Amino acid sequence: MQARFPTSIVLAWVILACTLPGFAAGSPPPNIVLITLDTTRADRMGFLGAIRGLTPNLDTLAKRGVVFTRAYAHVPLTTASHATILSGTYPQFNRVNDFGKPLLSDVPYLPELLHKDGYRTAAFVGSLVLDPIGGTAPGFDRGFDVFDAGFRMRRASEDRYQTVERRAETVVAHALRWLEKNGHGPFFLWVHLYDAHDPYNPPEPWATRYKLAPYDGEIAYVDFAVGKLLSALRAHSWYENAFIAVMADHGEGLGEHGENTHGIFLYDETIHVPLLFKLPGAHSAGKRLATRVGLVDVTPTILQAAGLNVPVVIQGKSLLALMGLRGSGTSAKNSHEIAADSDRPAYAETDYSHRAFGWSPLRSLRSGKYLFVQAPRLELYDQSADPQASRNLAPRATAVTQTLASQLNQFRHSSSANSNSGAQAGVDPQLAQKLNALGYVASDSNSADTKARENGPDPKDKIEIANLMHDALLDVENGRYQEAVPLLERTVAEQPQMPIAQMQLGIALARLKDFAKAIPPLQKTVELLPDSGMGHYEFGLALFETGDWKAAAPQFEAAVARAPRWADAHFSLASVYARIDRVPEAMRELNTTLKLDPDHYRANLLRGRILSLQGDASAALPDLQKAVQAEPNSREAHLFLSEAYAQLGQDENARQQRAEAQRLTPAGH
Repeated sequence: MQARFPTSIVLAWVILACTLPGFAAGSPPPNIVLITLDTTRADRMGFLGAIRGLTPNLDTLAKRGVVFTRAYAHVPLTTASHATILSGTYPQFNRVNDFGKPLLSDVPYLPELLHKDGYRTAAFVGSLVLDPIGGTAPGFDRGFDVFDAGFRMRRASEDRYQTVERRAETVVAHALRWLEKNGHGPFFLWVHLYDAHDPYNPPEPWATRYKLAPYDGEIAYVDFAVGKLLSALRAHSWYENAFIAVMADHGEGLGEHGENTHGIFLYDETIHVPLLFKLPGAHSAGKRLATRVGLVDVTPTILQAAGLNVPVVIQGKSLLALMGLRGSGTSAKNSHEIAADSDRPAYAETDYSHRAFGWSPLRSLRSGKYLFVQAPRLELYDQSADPQASRNLAPRATAVTQTLASQLNQFRHSSSANSNSGAQAGVDPQLAQKLNALGYVASDSNSADTKARENGPDPKDKIEIANLMHDALLDVENGRYQEAVPLLERTVAEQPQMPIAQMQLGIALARLKDFAKAIPPLQKTVELLPDSGMGHYEFGLALFETGDWKAAAPQFEAAVARAPRWADAHFSLASVYARIDRVPEAMRELNTTLKLDPDHYRANLLRGRILSLQGDASAALPDLQKAVQAEPNSREAHLFLSEAYAQLGQDENARQQRAEAQRLTPAGH
């Protein structure tokens, strides 16, 4: 694709080239490299004062660039924070404040803006939480020539790093392969490294070196991978004149204020993030700026660096002038630059506590020396005297608290989207399973309730439940059901009306084959969340396994009604129909299953078996052959296929399939 740059922008670059170091007259726009570090605390960065020695490569980059020492995320969740980074708009505007919520076409998007102006664009992400095809981040591939994701749910005994996430070195290797073919710019490359997200499990030698501090080991490993990327950029002459932006999407609690991970609270451990830029020609190398800025400022900064006007709808401010450069375009120079002496407040929010647990959402504002948190019990901290936010001044400093509360409400109102996004819809059941596998509490039910939002419990009083649920979800994901059950039982005892805890307890018990004990919590789940397809599905599975097929059928019917594109739910309904002598309906559901997932092993097997038993072996044959292809180690599939061949008089094929079935028969059977 040939670059297309409007005459006005080209002229502006020529004029500015005389006064802006780093941009030679007539030079093309810079290549842009965006590196986002998932779940990375600012206090682990050497360039921000850490003495742990974890980040030598980032520290070297910082010496060649500009560091913002007071940079803040606006939401402590990966998908939502990246939506803000890449759109230059706040969560309340772009409406990506939940997993699976689409990035709508009316929201400005950095890769699309760059792509339209001639940039080659590519993204390489480290986790399914940013996969646009899997449903976790729909719309995020807009404007990208290449979006390298393709994650899937992990099956038993499979490697986590081949399914739900990738190691940083793998992500970097994929990015470098793309660069080798597309490095003749201008290009925009986004590299997302997920490793510091829990569970903390760095590869060797970092696993041994940081055995007692595995989170630090992940940070050190990520820095190593960043070093490999930077070294390759230098080796191919892409580094010197590139505009490189590095930031974290959010931090990690690590037990501070009681939060083990992230998503609930808005204190510095999860909201204060590293942010640095390496400018073309290493302009302003070594500069450190204490102006308060936010991740919302990244997109306008990059657009100005590329010589493009900043759309008026973008809410962030360009930081280019602060770094010693001035951008082109009238709108950029006027409304989209931040003054060096600015004390612009930094806003942050999270609805995760409400969506996941039914507690109150939280909002915060950092202004002047204060951190204000809007919660059922208001919080106010003097960060100049109390950087750990350990002494709540709100009960005494009522005037300051009320002023900041008013400022926060005004800001949120003025920065929200004009259209009402309405009630929060529940996510797709399969997406909820994926998020649960990453340790996030997710339901497929719409549990939004305005009154509950206003009067929900204060998360400060409930944080231990969030920690228990997070650990239990990871235990379930890793097949540690025995370990998960007591955690979930404690959670249910503390909060019996919490449907996701009831559901996960029932799931864990069912996986342990204690179906009778699993039924009560699953029944409670559908009572609490009657619109949850996942709840009905898991309840149906438990009933099915106890032999109560007639009771299972309406549960599966409810599941497919709420999730009509869920292949497994359709198969389960077909399976129970077949057992209660509703064969025509079973065939209908099997046809639907195979339309949604043509390679569905169990659906092919059951459909082929039914057709074979009905005497239509020729129609059964393709299904049974596909079942054998899908699961070549299935004794049952080979046996059924042999019987179909025998019905058709294909004796040699029948003999081969019987022999294979016999070979797969366990000893003693």
